[in-house]
Amino acid sequence: MTGFGAAEGPVAGGTLRVEIRSVNHRFFNLAARLPPELVPLEAELRERLKREFERGHVTAQLRWASPPAGNGVAAVNVERAREAAARLRELQAAAGLAGEIPLELVARQPDVFVARELESPPVEWTAVAPVVAEAARQCREARLREGGLLAEELGGRLGLMRAEAEGLKARAPERLIRERDRLRGVVAQLLDGRTVDEQRLAQEIAFLAERLDITEELVRLDAHLGACAEGLAGEGPVGKRLGFLAQELGREINTIGSKANDAAMQHAVVAMKGELERFREQLENLE
Repeated sequence: MTGFGAAEGPVAGGTLRVEIRSVNHRFFNLAARLPPELVPLEAELRERLKREFERGHVTAQLRWASPPAGNGVAAVNVERAREAAARLRELQAAAGLAGEIPLELVARQPDVFVARELESPPVEWTAVAPVVAEAARQCREARLREGGLLAEELGGRLGLMRAEAEGLKARAPERLIRERDRLRGVVAQLLDGRTVDEQRLAQEIAFLAERLDITEELVRLDAHLGACAEGLAGEGPVGKRLGFLAQELGREINTIGSKANDAAMQHAVVAMKGELERFREQLENLE
């Protein structure tokens, strides 16, 4: 599922911004973009986000909205001070001026005093974690909103398949009666008025009924549909479980199709296959 979350917070004297994006993926896959001073925290970031998102392609970008305050001291650029004093003396001589070059004048020349940065202490994960947690929370909420819409869509597909299954259940007994009568008619035509062996005919009809009976498949189909609905109504990731159940639904529907030698039942099977395919396509977007 797709999602986005962003948060800012004070870290190491600056303001850190964390942006987290996620799209669907079979496994957890993190792409982290961090400023150089935060690169040592990538392992902690990965472990934290792996707990937040069971699967998905997650992009986490950490950047300074305002950089940490620099830790530095003023230092004298001796070479630049000597050069500035020498140039000032040349100017004094060229202008025919007497007297000493004051220190204040030399000090005001560009680059005589420079700021020297001291090595900053490493940023601790404990300072970064709250900002990451807030961005992850917002991203999860966005995913949950999308998941709710997907659950409604998937539930509708399940309802359509269940309606077709109920129609098959109602039509199955009539189909067996028609096949029995058809078999009796064919046998009578072949015998051309001769006596029918009722026992043998009853055996053949029983074999035919067993071969065409879809009661077990319909029972399992109903159980799988119920398990899918239960998974959608529950909490936590259900994508993998529903993917397995979709395979089982397909197996039962195919078996029913192979047994249904009735045009109306075949149409129902085709309709269920279409809904199941749409169900599987939407599962690609569900965690």
